[in-house]
Amino acid sequence: MTRCEFAHDDGAYVLGALAPADRAAYERHLAGCAPCREAVAEVAVLPGLLGRLDPTTLEEFLPPPPEISRMPDLIATARDRRRRERTRNRRRYAVTALVAAAFALVLGIGGAFALRPAGPPAPSTQAVRMVSMAPVSAKTPALHAEIGLNGTKWGTEVTMHCGYDAMAGYGKANTFRLVARGPGDVTEQIASWLAAPGDDVNLRGATRFTDADLVRLELLRADGTLVLSYDVR
Repeated sequence: MTRCEFAHDDGAYVLGALAPADRAAYERHLAGCAPCREAVAEVAVLPGLLGRLDPTTLEEFLPPPPEISRMPDLIATARDRRRRERTRNRRRYAVTALVAAAFALVLGIGGAFALRPAGPPAPSTQAVRMVSMAPVSAKTPALHAEIGLNGTKWGTEVTMHCGYDAMAGYGKANTFRLVARGPGDVTEQIASWLAAPGDDVNLRGATRFTDADLVRLELLRADGTLVLSYDVR
């Protein structure tokens, strides 16, 4: 007996699951195939029965859905957590290193200041009594200066204010030197500078001559011409 090629299409036909072309072919086949007509008649009540079923009651007849493993999500979550932890650790280590470096720098600077012997305190201009230097000759330029002395155990600190008046005949800049003269006519240069008429100079220097040794301060031009002087004792 030859098996009908449409033998298994009855249910799909009744439920309306056949494609339009397949449905039309099946209906043409039903006109000449009694077994297929009988099969369709047997299952024709299925749509009505299915319509009366409560979907919630089908759950007890249906197999449980396959359990979806959460392992991939847990692995991904753990990997992300480790990545975030490594990022936080790197930031924490970087901040710690910067703080340690800054702390070491502060300690190093503080240690350098602590190890370096403190020098003598620099006297302020207001704290030092200023005295005028005397001109040596009336032919010298219109240069005036005031000197302040601060004796220490290692020598003498010298504060000076010097003004170069703008007067005719002295229109160019000159180099000047401040020299300290000690016992036995020994000299020591304290400072040198360049000044032009109208300039005003303030400077500080020091000499190894102490109060007991310092004899005189002299202000000279670069050619050795003595301009101003101050006798200490």
